[in-house]
Amino acid sequence: MALSTSAVCNGNPSFIFHPLFNKPIKNQSFLRFKTPHHVNSLQKTKPIKMLKTPNCRNPNKADMVDPVVFYLNKVKTKENEKKDRNFSGIQDLLNLCGFGYWVQGFRCFPWLALNFHMANHLNMNPSTLQLVQNFGNLPMVAKPIYGILSDVLFIGGSHRLPYISIGVVLQILSWGSMALIPIASEALPVLMACVLIFNLGASITEVAKDALVAEYGQKNKINGLQSYAFMALAAGGVLGNCLGGFFLLKTRQPKFMFLIFASLLSLQLVSSLTTNEETFSLPKSSNLYEPISHTIKKQFSDLVLAIRDEGIFRSLSWIVASISIVPILSGSLFCYQTQMLNLDPSIIGMSKVIGQLLLLAVTIFYNRYFKTISMRKLVGIVQILYASSLLLDLALVKQINLKFGIPNNIFVVCISGIAEMIAQFKLLPFQVLFAKLAPAGCEGSLMSFLASALCLSSICSGFLGVGLASLLGISTTDYSNLPTGIAIQFFAALMPVFWIRSLPESQSLAGKEKKTGLSKRRRKSRRVGRVVFNMVFVYRRERESEATM
Repeated sequence: MALSTSAVCNGNPSFIFHPLFNKPIKNQSFLRFKTPHHVNSLQKTKPIKMLKTPNCRNPNKADMVDPVVFYLNKVKTKENEKKDRNFSGIQDLLNLCGFGYWVQGFRCFPWLALNFHMANHLNMNPSTLQLVQNFGNLPMVAKPIYGILSDVLFIGGSHRLPYISIGVVLQILSWGSMALIPIASEALPVLMACVLIFNLGASITEVAKDALVAEYGQKNKINGLQSYAFMALAAGGVLGNCLGGFFLLKTRQPKFMFLIFASLLSLQLVSSLTTNEETFSLPKSSNLYEPISHTIKKQFSDLVLAIRDEGIFRSLSWIVASISIVPILSGSLFCYQTQMLNLDPSIIGMSKVIGQLLLLAVTIFYNRYFKTISMRKLVGIVQILYASSLLLDLALVKQINLKFGIPNNIFVVCISGIAEMIAQFKLLPFQVLFAKLAPAGCEGSLMSFLASALCLSSICSGFLGVGLASLLGISTTDYSNLPTGIAIQFFAALMPVFWIRSLPESQSLAGKEKKTGLSKRRRKSRRVGRVVFNMVFVYRRERESEATM
């Protein structure tokens, strides 16, 4: 009778035990065994608010625990532990990938020396020089293969860091051979083999880094990692171009620069070997007992399915077409600046430094302000600016800058790297978009496919430029038709603006679509379960619309 009176005092169920339960008897002793052992510690740290009734005596506080408070405190504790683990992981990620992208940007340091070595020491003409540069990029076309292997093939329980180490080892062998073995840098076939091995290792490392950044960012819902990678890449490019021109001007020893870069790669190798991939809490392999061939085939089918997505396919088609249809005359312009204008290596290096500094600044602005701009509008403006920047080379060839009293070296240092900067920045919104659209477990494959497509389009652009230079008769002794080639470049760069509507309207549309997993109707009718604690069931009410049905 007393129990029914206690229940009626509040008017609503109070979920309070009767005071008689405070004194255990033989028939009620089972209640103590069903109480968790950590209840007392919770009561000491957070006192429980008692329900007061006007006519009823309050029960003892030692026997009262709010199940909702207990559940929320438990969830909060787990979230704090998870944040601590994620903080440790992101520090290791920023250190590893930050230094890796910095070394990737610093790659211009030995490449500047290699270009001068081929142009001055090996006496290559512009077309041959550009053919060597583009032919050496062929291993990067196979990046989807490296991405699929990185996604499904685990080495020692890890599937990102081992591939970074393998790629770095191949790069060390390539640059170390050209620095220490004379025939490796003098004989053209051996030189080409070293360049191919270097680009093979660089492509494997890039795929693993891009996949690691995309996978970690998706898992922990961290935006801006791609911008951080771009900033590290630009910082490395700034220092590499600046030091490259200085070393070439002072030492005239390209092999010494090869050896310096091989030493930096050795530091990257040590960093990747001493980092444990478990700190990133990446998903483990779920196909331990399946044949590797079956797993690779499944991953390839997942990649094909992801590429068929309308947003991915249209964006990929636009960026590939916008690069491949523009004939690049980099070899002709390089030889024109060094042989006709007699610009020393420090001027060429400093011009690229300006371009990398601008890229770094624009990337910071993009990360803070430009993400809210419509993607069509942003990419369209960047493409128009890129086409317009190509006319700066035309002003240099026509010597228009001299009419305004600007010397060639100052003109090249100030504005020659703008076109290269804009061309690199144009890729950033697409990398961010693809990182958001990448399905779980397919990050490496999709990001490597994007990198492969971009590399293939740049190779096509380079070969198209070689064909245009041959058609116009541009050589080391005749640059009279170089202005015509630059004008063709300008009009070709404007063409992608006419199909800009194939791109998605918003940059954050993909991320929002991925986050909304349940439809409104399913969220409306979903039941949230119950919390069981000390034989008390706490139900969360259904929506009023469902209750009235």
